[in-house]
Amino acid sequence: MTEHTDKILSRRDLNRALLARQLLLRRSDMPVLAAVRHLVGLQAQAPNPPYVGLWTRLQSFHHEQLSQLILDRSIVRIALMRSTIHLVTADDCVTLRPILQAVQDRGLQGAFGKKLAELDLDALAAAGRALLEAQPLTLGELGKRLGAQWPQRDATALAQAVRCRLPLVQVPPRGIWGAAGQAAHTTAEAWLGRPLAEGASLDAMLLRYLAAFGPASVKDMQVWSGLTRLREVMERLRPSLLVFRDEHGSELFDLPQAPRPDGSTPAPPRFLGEFDNMLLSYDDRSRIMAEELKQRVFTDNGIIRAALLIDGFVSGIWSIVRHKRKVCVLTITLFREISEVERASVEAEAEGLCAFHFPEADSVEICYN
Repeated sequence: MTEHTDKILSRRDLNRALLARQLLLRRSDMPVLAAVRHLVGLQAQAPNPPYVGLWTRLQSFHHEQLSQLILDRSIVRIALMRSTIHLVTADDCVTLRPILQAVQDRGLQGAFGKKLAELDLDALAAAGRALLEAQPLTLGELGKRLGAQWPQRDATALAQAVRCRLPLVQVPPRGIWGAAGQAAHTTAEAWLGRPLAEGASLDAMLLRYLAAFGPASVKDMQVWSGLTRLREVMERLRPSLLVFRDEHGSELFDLPQAPRPDGSTPAPPRFLGEFDNMLLSYDDRSRIMAEELKQRVFTDNGIIRAALLIDGFVSGIWSIVRHKRKVCVLTITLFREISEVERASVEAEAEGLCAFHFPEADSVEICYN
């Protein structure tokens, strides 16, 4: 039995543990497929942020490395944790999707329950499967075709019900760097040529969360996954885990062998893409972002802005554009004063980000709001 501890981990201790596990203290030489698996996927509502997320975490990452894995079906885009689109390995697609079915069901009931009342959802799912496996469709197209069979029902609700009941993956060119295209869907089974996993382990999924995001509380795990009632699972796992406390006294679980660097460990500046999971995977985000900054990073319409980490914590947001005269302009809005040493480090990292985003640009301009 693992020895337990009530050691208190400071905010900086938790920050450095998170950075180490998210491959942000130093860039990793991990292969792209292995990195996506280690991170338990990347949040991917928009096509490009996962590329930035991998660039900021991996050595010598190039766009085509991820694009090719999407094209050869080793990596897919599918709604998983929190019922949001994630970029995950094919193995994780078939393993995690059954575990998270309850999240899809709850979201569907909350948004469209009244519009779907007394509808045979099994028959609807079967009709949706037939359509989507014959030809990938956008949800709008799917809803229109289903509406021909259920003309008295809301087309959007019909399409969303199929998205809930079936594991739908978004097919290329969606998610390919530099390619345009609406999100067209087919089933994971058709796309990958294999069924969803039977008997997939919730325990194993939560242990992987700890490997990528821990130490963490039960509430943190619930926020990350969208699942509820995880306390009994963690009680079952408790004997194999370490237990800590944060500065507020909350209980935190962790893997015994996971890295927990000292809070004084230097942390280089890092540019996170929009919707980065680091900002979405905790009930208490203080290990990465002060609560008063949330309204500056999380918008009212559901966008999570691209964030800049300085000394490990969210210290600004950024945006990038390319002008017609082949100038890459990176605009940084800082949330605090930074030293000259910090500014130099930020701008060195910014130069690399611009070269990654727009390798054909002739020059770079770094602007501060």
